[in-house]
Amino acid sequence: KQPIPAFIHRLGVVTAPTGAAVQDIRNISLRRDPYLQIILYPALVQGASAAPSIVNGIHALERQGVDVMIVGRGGGSIEDLWAFNERMVAQAVFNEEEVARAIFACNTPVISAVGHQTDTTISDYVADLRAPTPSAAAELAVTQVSDIENEILDRQDRLYQRMGRVLQHKRQQADQMEMRLK
Repeated sequence: KQPIPAFIHRLGVVTAPTGAAVQDIRNISLRRDPYLQIILYPALVQGASAAPSIVNGIHALERQGVDVMIVGRGGGSIEDLWAFNERMVAQAVFNEEEVARAIFACNTPVISAVGHQTDTTISDYVADLRAPTPSAAAELAVTQVSDIENEILDRQDRLYQRMGRVLQHKRQQADQMEMRLK
């Protein structure tokens, strides 16, 4: 398991280009960091072509050099989640293995965000981090910029206070030395 970087510049998202999942990821990510670049790979997330589409998306975004990748979709029926989850149907097992292997082999940290909180997929197990929903994945991947700005301001205030104390101490030392010279 790779750690998720604390601060990212480029977020890759492998999901359907329409639907609530991509909108939630986009809205939450840009609210948390308006300077973030989001690169969407519009993948099929259900049906027989879903697994190859998801795998292609993982490889494409890795080549793009994103800092973190979210691979997921909103919830749905068990059949809709076959590309992400192991099932008894031979085609679904093959597709899932392909997706799981692509996530596992990815050098970019991957957050699996498939379905809702009650859904668990094999993608969740092989990913670097599991998010219960696509919205939660965005919160886990993207640092709140205002928190960083507040931390910087807090440290700046503490630095100015320390500098003021040091300057006051040096002034007292200079005054004492001046008194000795007189």
